Amino acid sequence: MKRCEWVKLEEPLYVDYHDKEWGVPVYDDQHLFEMLCLEGAQAGLSWWTILQKREGYRAAFDQFDASKIILYTEEKLEELRQDTRIVRNKLKIASVVSNAQSFLKIQEKYGSFSHYIWGFVNHEQIVNKWSSIAEVPVTTPISDRMSKQLKKDGFKFVGSTICYSYMQAIGMVNDHVTDCFCRTEVSDNEH
Repeated sequence: MKRCEWVKLEEPLYVDYHDKEWGVPVYDDQHLFEMLCLEGAQAGLSWWTILQKREGYRAAFDQFDASKIILYTEEKLEELRQDTRIVRNKLKIASVVSNAQSFLKIQEKYGSFSHYIWGFVNHEQIVNKWSSIAEVPVTTPISDRMSKQLKKDGFKFVGSTICYSYMQAIGMVNDHVTDCFCRTEVSDNEH
């Protein structure tokens, strides 16, 4: 069975992520928030590092419940900075709290974060036709636009590269290469 070249085939967690999550559209607000925080945590690191810590992140950050996260005290933040289950970067930890605040404002303004974020792709998955992982871009004009808007709306750790990786992770973009078994054929919106 052929998979995208970036998958660590010897790591069941990575294979499972590739096969069942990456490129699969997500519309659940809490999961969208979780993935945005995890992508931000990845900045300067590998996705594999974050993926291995995902359960630790969920436990440390109240399953990414934004309404709980916005209430974190300085004492709680210090506790998180000592938590070996997560990346203990002060700015990345603080960004989860400020991102939770921005996330709740977006929900209030747009009715859901899903409606807001999927608006960047006109609420339709982009299915690309890459024959090799080397062809897959790290940023696009859409990720550039998303990054600028997220920053304007108060989000942190949302540069264009992080935004594009996020788009792939939540299925706004399907970048499975053409010979990958996860590749879905959707002729209407292929690019």
